Amino acid sequence: MIKSMTGFGRGEYTDGKRNIIVEIRAVNHRYSDITIKMPRRYSFAEDKIKNTVKDIARRGKIEVSVMVENITEDDTRIKLNTMVARQYYENLNELKKEFELTDEVTLKLLSGLPDVMKAIPDVEDEKEISKCLELSTKIAAEKLDEMRIAEGSKLAEDLIKRGETIRGLLTVIEKRSPKVVEVYAEKLKNRIKELIGNNAVVPEDRILLEAAVFADKCSITEELVRLDSHIIQLETIITNSNQPDGKKLDFLIQEMNREANTIGSKANDMEITNVMLEIKSEIEKIREQVQNIE
Repeated sequence: MIKSMTGFGRGEYTDGKRNIIVEIRAVNHRYSDITIKMPRRYSFAEDKIKNTVKDIARRGKIEVSVMVENITEDDTRIKLNTMVARQYYENLNELKKEFELTDEVTLKLLSGLPDVMKAIPDVEDEKEISKCLELSTKIAAEKLDEMRIAEGSKLAEDLIKRGETIRGLLTVIEKRSPKVVEVYAEKLKNRIKELIGNNAVVPEDRILLEAAVFADKCSITEELVRLDSHIIQLETIITNSNQPDGKKLDFLIQEMNREANTIGSKANDMEITNVMLEIKSEIEKIREQVQNIE
């Protein structure tokens, strides 16, 4: 079962104190590249979140977004800084005296000044919050995996279909290939007659020798067998895949391209060349699809 590298997953978990939402977006990438956006106060859980994602998505460029909404007031406390308040108080009284002001330095005035009272997050129970974040991430990762599997199934169908198309075109080339030497021998005869006249006797053994040399030079049997073998291997990997096989498939496509190019250059026949152009077009489409397989 092959998987696509693209997808989206969303997970939500509530523990009674906070509501946690995790969203995961993934696109294709040569390696595993995971980035996490989350409030700094929860950065201690970053490794756990990464490992949870890696357990399900082992390749791709993955962005994890973590949002935490506190639904109780237990996580915040007010801190009073009396030293700062005292300095404000003394300085304000000095201003009052210096400019002979009548205003009073009140509680309302002092409490509203910067840094006198500050709301700060309460100390988190790291073990508890890590567990909650991990649960939310796991839900999101499983949703992502479902989407990747569904898309991977469609990719597999398309790749197998294109592989079958290529094998059908290879059969056409196999039937045409023996005729290439016959056509070459006939052309050679006609060319010799043009040069030395129709009444001249064309040496048949010489024609056969030239045809044999040509046949050896333009033989594509080995390449056809190897390309057909690559297609069978492609279908086998896709059908039996139980791990990330994207890189293996990518290498296989390179080998398919190499054989196709060799066949095209050795064939010396327009009909085979035209069929090879169709094959190369199918291989290119397969290559594009394989780039998105984990």
